[in-house]
Amino acid sequence: MNYSSWIYLCFNFLFFSAFPLLGQESRALVEYEKKKMMMKKPIYKASFYTLGCRLNQAETSLISNTFKERNYEIVEYGQPTDVCVINTCTVTEQADAKCRQLVRQVLKRSPDAFVAVVGCYAQMGAEALRRIEGIDLIVGTEEKMAVADFIDIPQKLPEPIIRRSKISKTPFTISSVGNYEHATRANLKVQDGCDFMCTFCVIPFARGRSRSRAFWDIQREAIQLVARGHKELVLSGVNIGTYEFEGKTVLDIVKMLETIDGLERIRISSIEPTTISIELVEHMAESEKLCSHFHIPLQSGDDSVLANMRRLYNVAEYVKFLEMIANRIPDVCLGTDVMVGFPGEGEAEFANTHRLLEQLPFAYFHVFPFSERKGTAAVKIEDKVEVHTKKERSEILRNLSREKKTHFYQQQLGKSVKVLMEEQNEPGWFQGFTDNYVKVGVPTDCDLSNEFVEVELKEISQKNLAIGEILNTY
Repeated sequence: MNYSSWIYLCFNFLFFSAFPLLGQESRALVEYEKKKMMMKKPIYKASFYTLGCRLNQAETSLISNTFKERNYEIVEYGQPTDVCVINTCTVTEQADAKCRQLVRQVLKRSPDAFVAVVGCYAQMGAEALRRIEGIDLIVGTEEKMAVADFIDIPQKLPEPIIRRSKISKTPFTISSVGNYEHATRANLKVQDGCDFMCTFCVIPFARGRSRSRAFWDIQREAIQLVARGHKELVLSGVNIGTYEFEGKTVLDIVKMLETIDGLERIRISSIEPTTISIELVEHMAESEKLCSHFHIPLQSGDDSVLANMRRLYNVAEYVKFLEMIANRIPDVCLGTDVMVGFPGEGEAEFANTHRLLEQLPFAYFHVFPFSERKGTAAVKIEDKVEVHTKKERSEILRNLSREKKTHFYQQQLGKSVKVLMEEQNEPGWFQGFTDNYVKVGVPTDCDLSNEFVEVELKEISQKNLAIGEILNTY
């Protein structure tokens, strides 16, 4: 039995025998994490690069930890390395091209590096990856978390090994903990896959159908992350609102996490509008730990485009729900995703989207030009939009997003807010985030990393940073 398997069995015993008591277990895990840091001298170096979404970031941190447990030294991407793992995305054509570029960059810096490409592009484009010189290992969705198990001695191979098995449809566990040595917030994967089958989206093919992580296993990793010093956890997944494990929902995850000593904040990443319960909204309005922040994808503000996308709501339903949230939760930060240039989006349809984004109380939005993906239903939809038109529309909406963020930040001026400080972005300045996702900078020479600070917001900088004055530290 290898080291990681032994650890995994120990945690199974701990949680099945003691769940849900957290006091003594939390303290024991703190001591365990301290002891685990005292490892013998590493013999190989490993670096990692993440393409795509927050879930990919969460998975990379978990994979990184499996290498650390195998006595690898984790180095920054771009530094000389023995192994480089690229966790890929295939949502857009640009993500595919970026992967190919990264492989060439790695080998230019470390010609003898063992290159492993894992994740969504490995699942969907294994044959294309096979033709890229320098790749040694290609691991699809189902086995990517075990990539370290497939590397005995990291040395170049004459041709890549491909591991691309059928994606499971059952609940899952993860025998690792996220490695976030230089980050204040930590991502916590709770769900994977999607059943919604939007016509533009390749995710159900790249990641499989919706499945949930075992509730007790989420708790186990959360306690370990807090023991490592993380005060904020971000719930991550493809479609986290569909989480269901033995009758537990995403709201049950939140309530469980709120009982963990030392965990001060819980943030929900992107969540589909049709999966948000009224109970979750009400809980956010009252909770002291659940951040007042929803990122709810819209995709389009035109009903005909939404229908062609096969989204599960119309504009009126989305507006009603979003306004309910804004009225129920004071100062809530509302963000969204919007796609431009979907087939059939003419000037009138785009104008509807622009008008809706102007009217709704968004603090920001992420803008994505439509990218046709092989195998999706959108490929068959006619009336394609020209590339230059998509670029123009993207820029228009990104400018609007910047205006909306400035307006939201201005609404916060004069308020006293609690900020979790993250990093010193330049000498004499520290920055962090409020619970409603306002990025705050304060002048100080003190090291405030991972500390909560009470700040009065004074002004907005040209870089859309809320400048504050420290009132108190906690």
